[in-house]
Amino acid sequence: MKVTSHVVARMLGTWQEGPGPAHQRLSDRLRLLVLDGRLPLGSTLPSERDLATALSTSRTTVGAAYRTLVEHGYLATRARAKATVRLPDDPPPERRSGTNSATIDLSFAAPPAPVEILHAAFAAALEQLPRHFERHGYDRNGTAELREAVAHWYQRRGLPTPPDHILITNGAQHALALLARTLLSPRDQVLIDHPTYPHAISTFTEVRARLLPVAVASSGWDTAQLHAAGRIATLAYLIPDFHNPTGLCMPTSARQSLKLACPTVIDETMTDLALDRASPDPFAIHMPTAISIGSVSKSIWGGLRIGWIRATPSLLERVQQTRHATDLGTPVVEQLATAILLDEDQTQRPGTLEQLRSQRDVLRQALTEDLPDLHVPQPAGGLTLWATFPQPISSRLAAIAPDYGVTIAAGPRFGIGGAFERNIRLPYTLPQDQLTQAIRRLAQAEQALTRGATGAHSPAPVA
Repeated sequence: MKVTSHVVARMLGTWQEGPGPAHQRLSDRLRLLVLDGRLPLGSTLPSERDLATALSTSRTTVGAAYRTLVEHGYLATRARAKATVRLPDDPPPERRSGTNSATIDLSFAAPPAPVEILHAAFAAALEQLPRHFERHGYDRNGTAELREAVAHWYQRRGLPTPPDHILITNGAQHALALLARTLLSPRDQVLIDHPTYPHAISTFTEVRARLLPVAVASSGWDTAQLHAAGRIATLAYLIPDFHNPTGLCMPTSARQSLKLACPTVIDETMTDLALDRASPDPFAIHMPTAISIGSVSKSIWGGLRIGWIRATPSLLERVQQTRHATDLGTPVVEQLATAILLDEDQTQRPGTLEQLRSQRDVLRQALTEDLPDLHVPQPAGGLTLWATFPQPISSRLAAIAPDYGVTIAAGPRFGIGGAFERNIRLPYTLPQDQLTQAIRRLAQAEQALTRGATGAHSPAPVA
């Protein structure tokens, strides 16, 4: 697979900004594109001359960046052949933080499992399981118990929902992928929040859709821009409930006025994680045509790979036809356990929400003390802070942070065209002492970056 110079330049974005030599900034950004999967393994990069022309830089700069990647094992070269993307064979070098403690992972925004309630739910699910044994176990709609439980979950939130308007999936990501394959054709335009959930970007890219980003600013959503983009888009994907990654919640006035011309997918994965306000009403109350997707991965546990789509039966029938090519249904035991958890209203546990508030406050205090130049708004809910540096150093910081015992998700993972180089997403789902230590290590990495440090570690995947 050949990757053209213009495609690489678009993915690199504003790589020129930041401290250090140009070739170092370029190699760091290219390495992150490899590690994030945006430059596929085995693909060939453009020649030094072609990429230099596309980037408006010197061939010397590109050549030095390529050589650095070859030395660290991220490119393979042969005589008279273009450089091929690969991953290093050797384990990464030991980090330089001077401590033997394990690396702290700040790239995942996922809470730990609520052990007692999960154990009880699965025990009850196993008792219910025998009544399903006479059936074949392949159900592309989902079990009746879970579809009814999800419908009741919407009912409790003020949105009447019949069970036949629910289709169970293997998580919200699976739900979005099914909808993308059902509703989109190559080169269709998809309106997205910008920034947005990284795996949504991957999902739409895989079906060869074109992304139409509309900025989510610190003040929230611009409904005028959303309406304008909605007139030319084939589909819209929005996260109005404690937005990932910013934590913003779309106000009721904006929800009431938003009437997009295209089908609109509303991601409600975070809706039960209200920390400083009441949980928002279901978006479909204000936009009845909205297609809602949700899951229990953030409100209960990521290991419960259970999600759903709320839509009209006619659309769900089309999704079922698409599903034939990907899977034959969702595991029954997990569905039964999730139905019990939803019926017991376990997606909003006051103790868990209070713990998240405390961890959020500890994380913000640690940032104030160790990274005082970082701008960190307080989100009303969700699981993450969206922090802003004075300088565009996010990708380079993500590249060297593992050397200091912490992994982070760089801002460009949440956008397109290399945007958000000044941002990082920081989850507050870890214990307080780990959060404090992680920020201390991140501050060490940031200080080293200003001295020109480089790194060759791999950032962790993003959830």
